[in-house]
Amino acid sequence: MPSLEKIVSSNSEDPDPIHDNFRLWLTSMPCTYFPVPVLQNGAKLTTEPPKGLRANLTRSYGSIETEDFEGSSKPKPWKKLLFGLSFFHAIVQERRKFGALGFNIRYQFNDSDLETSSTMLRMFMDEQDDIP
Repeated sequence: MPSLEKIVSSNSEDPDPIHDNFRLWLTSMPCTYFPVPVLQNGAKLTTEPPKGLRANLTRSYGSIETEDFEGSSKPKPWKKLLFGLSFFHAIVQERRKFGALGFNIRYQFNDSDLETSSTMLRMFMDEQDDIP
């Protein structure tokens, strides 16, 4: 992180060699060691999970692409299981506001985990003849 801070500081002090179309995109989880000058010299975007189970479910289920939703060889069980997975994702996202209350630890089950889980579910369904 210190080397990133030096690079960003040197670029912001001497902007002549920087091309007008240059953009630096960084992603990070909230942390205390992220360099403050990097944050001060850039635009910041945050995504927060929506409030409430209905809004969480709408966001989770709505993020599924149409071709992913329709592209299974077993459409009826696939749609049911995908809805169940989206519902589980929405519940875990909603439970985060309660911290460890009711759970032993705080679980991180973000959008990339939902996408990976749905991919694994699709692979399981396509490979298996019988669905339990």
